[in-house]
Amino acid sequence: MTDNDIFLTAEWRKLILINYTVDKKILEKYLPPFTELDDWHGKHYVSIVGFMFKNTKLKGLSIPFHGNFEEVNLRFYVKYNENGVWKRGAVFISEIVPKLAITFIANTIYKESYRTLPMKHKWTETNEQLNVEYAWKNGAWNRFSVTANPKSEAILLDSDAYFITEHYWGYTKIGKNITSEYGVGHPKWETYPILDYSIDIDFEKNYGKDFSNLKDVKPNSIMLVEGSKVFVKKGRKIRI
Repeated sequence: MTDNDIFLTAEWRKLILINYTVDKKILEKYLPPFTELDDWHGKHYVSIVGFMFKNTKLKGLSIPFHGNFEEVNLRFYVKYNENGVWKRGAVFISEIVPKLAITFIANTIYKESYRTLPMKHKWTETNEQLNVEYAWKNGAWNRFSVTANPKSEAILLDSDAYFITEHYWGYTKIGKNITSEYGVGHPKWETYPILDYSIDIDFEKNYGKDFSNLKDVKPNSIMLVEGSKVFVKKGRKIRI
């Protein structure tokens, strides 16, 4: 891979991942062509993910006032078989950022489903605990937060945390028989043990009726991951 293959570089930091098991029939309608649902021991997950973009650059260039910003997305997990090799990736149902230019670029180049809304975050850390919160305003303020042990630890190989964080491709349906694919690169991440959490989200307003029942469901797992530097490669179109 050369520098010409890289479209975006950034740091993704303090990722909260809230993971729910859902009926695969709900997810099948969002599947891009040529991909299949990926599961962990028979469970099909959707994740609400909040994090910070830091030091963001496009093609190596900083964009004034767009280097640091929040993102909250709803995603699920898929795989794509390329010449007998499985690529594991994510499909994004909804992505929220506070910057219009980011929404325009992502929706235009990668055909994603970004929206621009007011957002904010809080990070506080002591010797005893780490507190992270992400919020966005869609009518009323929606927010979720975690309290965690401030000492990070390795993610266990046979765990849902490993399954969820080890997807290095993004897939997007852009036509009846066309899927967009792009690669994401980063080292293996570490996680902070969760002590407590809070979720205050209007699921139907933000994500539609397919996911409205999540308001009454306890998450299967919640993670706080430190993150790292990342790069996003140029996309390509899959036609078969």
